[in-house]
Amino acid sequence: MTYEETLTELAKKDERIVVMTAENRALIRNMPAVLHERFIDTGITEQTMIGAAAGLALRGRIPVVHALASFLTMRAFEFIRTDVGISNLPVKLCGYIPGFLSDANGPTHQAIEDVSILRGIPGMEVYAPADEQDLVAMLPDIINAPCPAYIRINHKKSTYKHTKYIPGKAEVISSGVDFTLLTYGLLFENSLKAKELLEGKGYSVGLVNLRSLKPIDEELILNIASETDLIITIEDHFLTGGLYSILAEIFLKNKITANVFPMALRERWFKPALLNAVMAFEEFTPEKIAEHAIRKFENILVH
Repeated sequence: MTYEETLTELAKKDERIVVMTAENRALIRNMPAVLHERFIDTGITEQTMIGAAAGLALRGRIPVVHALASFLTMRAFEFIRTDVGISNLPVKLCGYIPGFLSDANGPTHQAIEDVSILRGIPGMEVYAPADEQDLVAMLPDIINAPCPAYIRINHKKSTYKHTKYIPGKAEVISSGVDFTLLTYGLLFENSLKAKELLEGKGYSVGLVNLRSLKPIDEELILNIASETDLIITIEDHFLTGGLYSILAEIFLKNKITANVFPMALRERWFKPALLNAVMAFEEFTPEKIAEHAIRKFENILVH
């Protein structure tokens, strides 16, 4: 099933669900004819949409709101924090084209700090499915949870068959002694291919699809830190505040250390281009991920 089909079925079964958008119907264009008055388009007014969603949530509704991830998480941030976060309302924030998925768009449309700013709100959950199949599997639990949530919407198709989604738990694809690749969202597919390239060279490689960044599978991460020589974090997000920072927080809290090499955007926005060209220029192709992993691993062995 697609995201739209899944959300439609959930809304048919639960009249509390209201689907909202700030004039972005790319993923939900067929829903107005089905939901009628439970589909609300506020126009290009992200702040107004969040305020209205909070009001609906106070009256027992479950608003599922949609907008471009950059405008949803930044333009409407104060409204999310104040209207939704402080009251801990079950508003579900669906950010379209986050990270590299905004490919040809410039910095104004690039949501590459969204994980950092949204996870800072108390009670807010943050999700990043690997592809549309993963998104569909996660959606019912996210919507039915009684708290606010941000979803990095990923509508990309994949042939990979994911395991059953368990809230708060990561998906372990493989375990490895030499490397463990920790990733989420769009970069899962390239990380999977990088794992295969590394295994072809004789390395023992773990791969984890985190799925959820808040709550995060802390127990698994601590186990990985004790079992693998090098952890590589792979994310289409700024280095600050994303997965690399999350690991630092976990390790400091538990008074441990580990060899961690981050692949993230460092102090700059990415160069706009078609998606494959973005991956190549920013060095997030499977080949580059594998190359960076080997180089860092050999450096660790030397020292």
